Amino acid sequence: MKDDDTNRLAGSTPLTGHIQRLLQRIRAYDRRRPAVWNGLLATFWVLFAVLDISSGGWRTVAVDPHVPEPLVLTMSVAFSAPLLWRRSRRPLAVLVFMAPFSLINVWTGAVVQAVFLQAIVVFNIAVRLPMRSLAWSGAIVITPLVIASGHFPKAWDRLFLPHLWAFAFAALLGIVVRTRKEYTEALVDRANRLELERDQQARLAAAAERTRIAREMHDIIGHNLSVITGLADGGAYAAAKSPERAAQALDAIGTTSRQALAELRRLLGVLRDHPAEADRTPQPTLDDMDALLAGVRRAGLPVRLHRRGTPPAEAPTAGRQLTVYRVVQEALTNTLKHGGIHPAFAAEVTLTYRATELEALITDNGTPCPEPVPLDGTGQGITGMRERASLYDGTLEAGPPAASGWQVRLRLPLEDSPS
Repeated sequence: MKDDDTNRLAGSTPLTGHIQRLLQRIRAYDRRRPAVWNGLLATFWVLFAVLDISSGGWRTVAVDPHVPEPLVLTMSVAFSAPLLWRRSRRPLAVLVFMAPFSLINVWTGAVVQAVFLQAIVVFNIAVRLPMRSLAWSGAIVITPLVIASGHFPKAWDRLFLPHLWAFAFAALLGIVVRTRKEYTEALVDRANRLELERDQQARLAAAAERTRIAREMHDIIGHNLSVITGLADGGAYAAAKSPERAAQALDAIGTTSRQALAELRRLLGVLRDHPAEADRTPQPTLDDMDALLAGVRRAGLPVRLHRRGTPPAEAPTAGRQLTVYRVVQEALTNTLKHGGIHPAFAAEVTLTYRATELEALITDNGTPCPEPVPLDGTGQGITGMRERASLYDGTLEAGPPAASGWQVRLRLPLEDSPS
């Protein structure tokens, strides 16, 4: 498609396309071999000056046609040969070198046309050097003309005005070229920065996605393994006295394992090369809370769910519901891991709807674990819960209540804050 468009545009404007391609090739060659182009340009003007002198054409515009030809040849070469260095680091020095010959040219009345080659040097100064250098070049070009105008008062217009217009044209053309060049460079720099920023954003997005997947895997694996561990311990305890209960525990272990495997497959499906083929089962919501607690009960931990307040007319966003679900899941997982399974142990989950926030309080009456979870939240599970809460400007508090046991309190705004 792109080639067809190029061919169509080239066919509609063949002459313009050929000229642009030719100019691009010349510029590319000039960048690779600047000395060759400079030499060709200087040689051309030297030959032109020699032919002009040998044919006597310079006398048609001279104020004094009787100027010796060797002097005219010297001046012509002095204006032509320095073009070799017009793009050097000091183009202003090239113009200074031409200035004495410019004064001799107009003072003698020869008025050789090679003097207009100063405009090429002025153009290069306007393109490459600061505006202050361009002002100095104007003074260098115009000063000899002013002096010569006093020497030939009747021909001052022929000596002064054409050179002034040539300088103005070369300076303005150089400024235009320089402005366009700087604009193009600014566009290229902006494109490069945008490309770099795009790559950085892609890397940040990939890192955030890896963090999200790691957090989901931690919640899924940690919770389900804790449930399986509790079921296995209960089954082993009941195997000797109640084989039926042991069989139920084994059946629950199989069900929980299959659920964990299905969730992991769904989560890892987004990492495949063809994400369209990945399982797109919705993430858990608050409606799945009963199923979560039922699995915890099967693991041997009695847990009750309380709902307080009036749910808002518009349900919380899917991300907020997933956050509440995972926090409750992680808190109960910690209870299973650290509190142990005992007939006296129990847990409660309280969901409280307020006008502007949703609060989830998870408490248990278990005993502290041998290696207590740090109160500052440096454990992996609590860190993950706090990261989830911070995504929606929520807060999470974890620690022992006044009595024995442990509690986790999540406060989550129902709407995004201005921050």
